[in-house]
This record gives sequence, structure tokens and C-alpha cells, in this order.
Amino acid sequence: MKGNNINTEVRHGGVIMNAEYLLSDGHDIEDLRDEELVALFVEDRNEDAFNELINRYSDKVYRLAYRLTSDPKDAEEVLQEVFIILAEKLSSFRSEAKFSTWLYRVASNAAYMFLRNSSRYRDRNISLEDYKPYNDYGMIEGVKEKDFSDAPDSKLLGREGAEFIDKAIQELPPDYRIVFHMKDVEGMTSKEIAEALGLTVPAVKSRALRARLFLRDKLSDYFYEWRNK
Repeated sequence: MKGNNINTEVRHGGVIMNAEYLLSDGHDIEDLRDEELVALFVEDRNEDAFNELINRYSDKVYRLAYRLTSDPKDAEEVLQEVFIILAEKLSSFRSEAKFSTWLYRVASNAAYMFLRNSSRYRDRNISLEDYKPYNDYGMIEGVKEKDFSDAPDSKLLGREGAEFIDKAIQELPPDYRIVFHMKDVEGMTSKEIAEALGLTVPAVKSRALRARLFLRDKLSDYFYEWRNK
């Protein structure tokens, strides 16, 4: 791969690189903060610093790409593109924001661009605004509550349950799926997500709420049907 003569070859589960790097003062490069690694690469074109950033974030970028594309090969392609962009554009990073937030912005933009350019993903981005009516309390109206609290852990966490949960998440429109992934999987704050996606904090909270309600309805149907078999 090409990227300003920097080795940007990455793969799910890690980057192809040497095991350890030591700085001139004897400290391990792994001890540096993200922003220090960025400065080291931008100022000195230090490949060790760049590779350490890839090591730290390749899995996170891959998970986000996979969540949007639902395809391992497509997620790998997005991952490679993100780190090519990183090698070329890292100098544009400003330390006013967290590096991880900035990288998520790059990754989400790359993933969305991939979706727009692929005929397989066109016309999937519907809105949940019309999914079902919501009342003033943010609850779905006209849907019978289906309690699955007595479902055993083996059913909730077993292979069949996990596969259904993943399938339900993949049914979310991409704009909601990425917010759900960032908030409920990666544990990012609403403010961080807003900065990464160029949204307002209320918009992030609204999408997170609607995504959760959508998933709750889907999961309620599944476990309600299981309990009444």
C-alpha cells in the first residue's frame, strides 16, 4: 500500500510491525499519549509513532467500519483507507480535540463514502422518525409491552440470541447504527459523538434513543415469541 512512504498496511487484530520501539531517552513509545505520537510523526515523520497509533486504534476503526458495512472485506477496505488518509492528513489534527474523536470523524467519513460509492448499500438510509409514533415521553405508542425479563441468560447471551441481537442492530439505518455503536459499544459520550459526526448533542441523544427503542421492540418480539412457544 502507499501512504507517503509510511507503512500503512493493517489487518483486523493488529498491524504488521516490530514488537517494540524505544525513544532516544530510553522510554517505550507505547508510553506516549496519542497527541505526543501525532506530534512525533508530524514533526519527524517517525514511523514508530505512526505504527503505535495504528496498533491502538485499528480494532476500533475496524469495528466501526464493520458495523456500518456488515461485511468483513468491506470493513478491511475502509480500515486501510482510513490509515492512508491518516498518513496524509495527520498534520491537520489540532490538539483542541481528542485524537480519538478526530480519528472517529475520519473513520466515519470514510465509511460513509464507501457506502455512497457502493451500489450494494444505496437506498438503505431510511429514517426512524417514521418507524412508529412516539409520545412526549419518548416511548413507542401502540406497542404492547412484552416482558422478557424471565428469559434465562443462556437464551439472552447464547449464540442464537447474540446472532439475533446483531441482526437487529444491522437493521438500523446507518445514521442510527453508528450512533448506537459509538455510544453503547465504544462508550463514547454524546459530546464526543457529536464532535465526531458533526451533529448537535440533542441530535445524538435523539438518534441514540430511537435506536434503543427500535432494538427494544425487535428484541421484545423475539423473546416474547420464544417464551410463548
